[in-house]
Amino acid sequence: MAVDYLVIVVYLAGMLAMGWWGMRRARSKSEFLVAGRRLGPAMYSGTMAAIVLGGASTIGGVGLGYQYGLSGAWMVFTIGLGLLALSVFFSARIARLKVYTVSEMLDLRYGGGRAGVISGLVMWAYTLMLAVTSTIAYATIFDVLFDINRTLAIVLGGSIVVAYSTLGGMWSITLTDMVQFVVKTVGVLLLLLPIAVVKAGGFGEMKAQLPTEYFDPLGIGGETIFTYVLIYTFGMLIGQDIWQRVFTARSDRTAKWGGTVAGTYCLVYALAGAVIGTAAKVLYPKLGSPDDAFATIVKDELPVGVRGLVLAAALAAVMSTSSGALIACATVANNDIWSRLRGSGRSAPAGDHDEVRGNRAFILLMGLAVIGTAIAIDNVVEALTVAYNLLVGGLLVPILGGLVWRRGTVYGALASVTAGGVAVVVLMATHGILANEPVYYGLLASLAAYVIVSLASPATDAAVLAAWRERLAGRSTELASEPVPASR
Repeated sequence: MAVDYLVIVVYLAGMLAMGWWGMRRARSKSEFLVAGRRLGPAMYSGTMAAIVLGGASTIGGVGLGYQYGLSGAWMVFTIGLGLLALSVFFSARIARLKVYTVSEMLDLRYGGGRAGVISGLVMWAYTLMLAVTSTIAYATIFDVLFDINRTLAIVLGGSIVVAYSTLGGMWSITLTDMVQFVVKTVGVLLLLLPIAVVKAGGFGEMKAQLPTEYFDPLGIGGETIFTYVLIYTFGMLIGQDIWQRVFTARSDRTAKWGGTVAGTYCLVYALAGAVIGTAAKVLYPKLGSPDDAFATIVKDELPVGVRGLVLAAALAAVMSTSSGALIACATVANNDIWSRLRGSGRSAPAGDHDEVRGNRAFILLMGLAVIGTAIAIDNVVEALTVAYNLLVGGLLVPILGGLVWRRGTVYGALASVTAGGVAVVVLMATHGILANEPVYYGLLASLAAYVIVSLASPATDAAVLAAWRERLAGRSTELASEPVPASR
């Protein structure tokens, strides 16, 4: 195991070194929060794929493959579908807005800050819980590596992510995510996948050993797939952690096509995880938990050195999602909540150094909160389900409605967030957190409230809509120095 330890230690040291290097580039708010909005196609695609494919997609995806066979790919597959939909239909418009948060987009679209305040609170809770659940995954990986207890594992992994994120903001996260993307590709797709299939005797032996439903693409169940689409596909369309990466693209073309490449990569990654899990079912048919499949096959079947690289890939998956959620959480907390509570607003003058220092302080503060919450929480699945239910049930309709329906109003948006959020909370209390009804009926309540109240209230001021259209087209006065895109 000495070689494996060395691989992991070198990897972790490299993450910290890149955080230090990124600090030298993050000299302004734009550089710190959105990497100066100048990532090209290669870096944009790699970092976008890195953030959406976290520990749940890697360790959890293999576990679903172990439990359901090839149809276990659907969870990660719907994440890829959501990223493809975002990239093809919405990313160009989002990138041209030149904002930092989803709540700022709502302010621009509807006029005023009322919708933005509520959405900021919901988005903050979502990004916080996403960072928490990603951080908890360190316990599984470090238990395999070093056999250390849960609390120490969370503190160790979380501290490294907080350190490099605080130092260089989005630049550090971008650099580390690119490395993590490469490590995941090599470790999971190029090493673990073929080794697992060979160890299981090949696809012919896997089919002979397992029930036929393990090779049924819909074996996991239609209702489960539909729920995955509602939660993960729609969640990809509106999450602050995803939008903040869209804001890093240097052009709307980069956002569209770079995201399309990343989404396609996710589809491949989904199938790979399911195949690895299916192979693990042949090798270890009686594991205590499906989520043990990844760690078991890595620990028992891979040679020295390769094992360290694959475990580094799992660590990379967790760190990429954790760091992306952390900077998103801190950005929302500072820009959408704290600045409003101070009454300073976004127009308050501040030097670049002060803005970077303030955002850096919020990443450190939110990072400490994430580590503390991760230590305290036991049920990861329930915590993540609450976050996604509130996000999709409360914010999907007003955000997408603002992008595609001119008649939507600020009153409709407020009613939509309130109705959807209340419905989700009540139904989770009555039907259980893991039930499907909260997100189903929360979305319906949100949509009904948005349409009815928008039609019943005065239309959005023409000047607000005109400014919104100018911003969508990239012709805002704030962007006068930037080239106007040839087309939408």
